[in-house]
Amino acid sequence: MFLPLHDLNPHRHVDFPYVTYGLIGITLLVFLIQSLLPPSGFERATIEFGMIPIVVRDLYPQPLPWLPDWATLITYAFLHADWLHLLSNMLFLWVFGDNIEDALGHFRFLLFYLACAVLAALAHLVFNFDGNGPLIGASGAVAGVMGAYILLFPHVRVFVLAKIVWFIPLPVPAFWMLGFWVASQLFYALIGSNEPVAWWAHVGGFVAGIGLATVLRRRGVPLLGGR
Repeated sequence: MFLPLHDLNPHRHVDFPYVTYGLIGITLLVFLIQSLLPPSGFERATIEFGMIPIVVRDLYPQPLPWLPDWATLITYAFLHADWLHLLSNMLFLWVFGDNIEDALGHFRFLLFYLACAVLAALAHLVFNFDGNGPLIGASGAVAGVMGAYILLFPHVRVFVLAKIVWFIPLPVPAFWMLGFWVASQLFYALIGSNEPVAWWAHVGGFVAGIGLATVLRRRGVPLLGGR
């Protein structure tokens, strides 16, 4: 129903959010490598580096013997199913990631992003305990960024491309946009939607982002700011 375009939230602590752009660049590079593989190789990569609950729980051997079971709690976040999956995640990271990097600092933002990926994957595992399909995509980690944003900058205006009758750009407070997003994820998670979407990973990442941003933010960065 909407896509973020940009926000009105200047940087206050960093001149250039190179971690955010670096994560986007690495993720794009990984997908480019994936896309050059034959279909069988593409599928094999998702199995080998995606997060499979029964593999993480050590009920089934890791497809790559040299890769620790826990490593896929991170590697899955750099894989994507198709261009739409990739670009939608990277758009949200582009719009919201730079301000969270600004609020946390470069190194802590990197730790934050990876921790959100891990906690989102664990949330997916809890609700798919015997799952044998691979979880892939940056959605959980990006949801963590969105959770941090709604905590730190709920009043910032975000320009979104909203579909009412036609697609039109609208400025809306981050709280309403991101609040609607997480409410929709929770709704679909609770009703048990059959769509191939990791709803609980999104919800888990969002909650993780709120919790981690509370303790990792710089001194002087207020909660519920952005007025």
